[in-house]
This record gives sequence, structure tokens and C-alpha cells, in this order.
Amino acid sequence: MKKTFRLEGLDCANCAAKMEKAVNGLDGVKNAAVNFMTGKMIIEAEDDKMSDIVTTAEKVIKKIESGVSIKKI
Repeated sequence: MKKTFRLEGLDCANCAAKMEKAVNGLDGVKNAAVNFMTGKMIIEAEDDKMSDIVTTAEKVIKKIESGVSIKKI
């Protein structure tokens, strides 16, 4: 399953790279990609783990850049 999110308030390309690396490291994530220019994040993961992954990804992203909010597209 793939889900796409908008990262509102993303101001730092380095932070986007850190977010991508951190989300890719989460259990159950097959692939995660953060595009700084478009402000989008795509997560590909197992269907049954997606809600837990999204919740954890939100926490990880807030820790890296506190002003970023995640909106499902």
C-alpha cells in the first residue's frame, strides 16, 4: 500500500533527507521518499502496519523539524 502526504512547513532540504532516512528505518516500511521541492512524502508499507507507521512517522518528523505538519493527500 502507498500513501502520499503533504509536509506543510518543510523549510529545510537537509531535514527532508533526515526525515526520509528515519521513516525508511521504521519497521514495516518498504520504501519512503520525501521530495523537498514538492513538499510531499510517499510511504509504501504493509497494509496492516500503515496506521502505526504513519503515527510513528509523524512523531519522527516533528522531532526533526517541529514546525512541519503532515496532511494526507
